Amino acid sequence: MVVLNRIYTRTGDGGDTGLASGARVSKSDPRVEAYGAVDELNSVIGVARLHSGQNDRIDAMLGRIQNELFDLGADLATPLDPPPKWEALRMVQSQIDRLEAEIDWMNESLKSLDSFILPGGSPLSAHLHLARTVARRAERDAIRLVETGTPVTPEAVRYLNRLSDHLFVAARRANANGAGDVKWVPGGTR
Repeated sequence: MVVLNRIYTRTGDGGDTGLASGARVSKSDPRVEAYGAVDELNSVIGVARLHSGQNDRIDAMLGRIQNELFDLGADLATPLDPPPKWEALRMVQSQIDRLEAEIDWMNESLKSLDSFILPGGSPLSAHLHLARTVARRAERDAIRLVETGTPVTPEAVRYLNRLSDHLFVAARRANANGAGDVKWVPGGTR
């Protein structure tokens, strides 16, 4: 259980922050950027949930995802090297498998796409599309971390990749099973 007695500590006033390992890094460190994007994604999903209305199953999925995003943030905030002296919270394959099963369930009632989809339609769908784009940015940040030589659990990157797909399908589902999707019309404004 996490206990927070003080919200401000003043330890970051100089532009650095502490990782889960206790190491201090710049607030602009790629690792901080990655888990910061995950935190932003969690907030965007929270706003989307305000519009979930009668979509109880989608709301339940989003609530679980918000919790998993805290797990993901902890994973990204805990360096793999050196290994922590405690059992670190890491993303696991079963979380990715659950996303895939939910994508399959939501996709069953959707017509195949015949055009790209513009973000919009219902308020829930629009917010889920925004969440999808933030998830893609968080994924890019995690990949950038790997590309700079910082090891990241492969499940963390796969989770973000699958989550953006999940949010896309959920956005279509929130648009009356795709009937309310806003389709791209190539060159339609020429």
